[in-house]
Amino acid sequence: MILDLVGKNIDLTESLKKQATSKLSKLDKYFDEDVRGRAVFSRVKNNATVEVTIFLPGTILRAEETSPDMFTSIDKVIDVLSRQTRKYKTRLKKRYQGNSETIRFENISDLETDTKGVEEPRVVKSKIFNLKPMHEEEAILQMELLNHNFFVFLNAQSDRIEILYKRNDGNYGSIEVNTVE
Repeated sequence: MILDLVGKNIDLTESLKKQATSKLSKLDKYFDEDVRGRAVFSRVKNNATVEVTIFLPGTILRAEETSPDMFTSIDKVIDVLSRQTRKYKTRLKKRYQGNSETIRFENISDLETDTKGVEEPRVVKSKIFNLKPMHEEEAILQMELLNHNFFVFLNAQSDRIEILYKRNDGNYGSIEVNTVE
């Protein structure tokens, strides 16, 4: 796996880079060498956050963990990514049936859980609504008035569908929708 290490509000020391690379290399058994990954290390007050994103063709795996210690956060994020990979092994296998070079399925053990009586998650509610052209500021206001964590709207400036969401840090993020054929 090709790994990019990024620091936000923190200087990445050589020891941290070495430790992170060493620990994150445990995920190499699941993925091909050409798979790209990005690890973002940040510190806010007394909390150390590690966010790892793995870019697979057509799929993105992501985990974020926060703890008082950076090395603990690294260990936790590796556990989460390993668990995700095991949990979604069969779905990933179906998606990458013809291309087994990206993910090494033979190294992924099955998730050890008792699935008796547990249903697969499914869509239980659908909504249809009309998109009104509006600016981001108006969309933020609407989202706050509705007390939602996200809001879908038609951007009046770009004439594109956007998803506005509230981030954990209290700010907002925007996802612009493009169609791919």
